[in-house]
Amino acid sequence: MGRPVQYGGQAVIEGVMMRGPRESAIAVRLPKGEIEVTRLEINAWARKPIFKLPLLRGFVALVDSLILGTRALTFSASRSMGGEEVGEESSETELGFWELALTIGLAFGLGLLLFVGLPTGMAHLLRGKISGVVWQNLLEGAIRLVVFFLYILVISRLKDIQRVFQYHGAEHKAIFTYEAGEELTVENARRFSRLHPRCGTSFLLIVVVVSILVFAFVGLHPLWWRLLSRMLLMPLVAGIAYEILKFSSRHLESPWFRWLIVPGLLLQKLTTREPDDAQLEVALAALKGVLDSGQELT
Repeated sequence: MGRPVQYGGQAVIEGVMMRGPRESAIAVRLPKGEIEVTRLEINAWARKPIFKLPLLRGFVALVDSLILGTRALTFSASRSMGGEEVGEESSETELGFWELALTIGLAFGLGLLLFVGLPTGMAHLLRGKISGVVWQNLLEGAIRLVVFFLYILVISRLKDIQRVFQYHGAEHKAIFTYEAGEELTVENARRFSRLHPRCGTSFLLIVVVVSILVFAFVGLHPLWWRLLSRMLLMPLVAGIAYEILKFSSRHLESPWFRWLIVPGLLLQKLTTREPDDAQLEVALAALKGVLDSGQELT
C-alpha cells in the first residue's frame, strides 16, 4: 500500500486549484454565483520515475507547478469574468503551447532579474566596501532576502491580491480539514489555521536561504560568471529546498523541525488572509474534485 497523497494547491482568480498525482481540479466562483469545477490532467512528463529522484524532483516540481499554475490562473481569470462554457476535461480558454511558453518565459525572466540579477549586481557594486568571496556572497544573499521580503510586502498591500490571498487561506484550511480526517464542510474547515507547513511561500523562503549557503563559496569574477553560476545552480538550490520542506513537514512532532518551519509560517501571515464561508466552499469543492477522481494513493 502506497503512502497517502499529500494534496496541495494554489489560489487563483476567484477560485482554488487543487492537485493530486495525476489530475488537478480548478473550482471557480462564476459571476452568477455558482461554483464550476474543471479537471485538468497533470503534465505526464513530470510523473516519470526518473523525475522522482531526490534533489531532481524538487526542480521538476517547481517547473511543473509553474506550468500548471499559469494554466490555472489564465483559466480562472476567463471563467470568473464569464468566459464561454467549457467541458470537464479541456477548455478553449486555456493558453496555447507558444502562449504558455511565452508567459512562463516572461515570468521566469522577471523572477531571475529581480531575485538573481538585482541582488548579484548590487553586491558587485559594493565589492569595494565589502571584499572577500564569502562576505561578498553573504552580502548578496542578504540583499536577496530583503528583496524577497519587500516583494511579498508590496504585493500583499494590493487590493486585488488580498482577495487571492483569502483564497490562499481557504486552500490551506481545506487541506487541513482533509488531513485531520474530518468531513469536508465549511463549518469544519473554518476552525483550522490558514498557515500550512507545506505552503509554496515557505518553499520560496527556504529557496532563498539555501541559495545563500550554496552560493557562499562560488567565485565572484567576472560578473558574467557570477550571474551565470547562480542560474546554473538554481536547480540544485530548488532540489535541496524541496527535500527540506518535505522532510520537515513529515516530522512536525519534533520540536526542532517545528522551530524550522516557524519563519515560513510567519511569512504566510502576509500571503494569506482569513477567507469567508463562500471562499471556503470553493476551496472544498476543488479538493472534492480531486478526491472524486480516485487519487487516494501515490
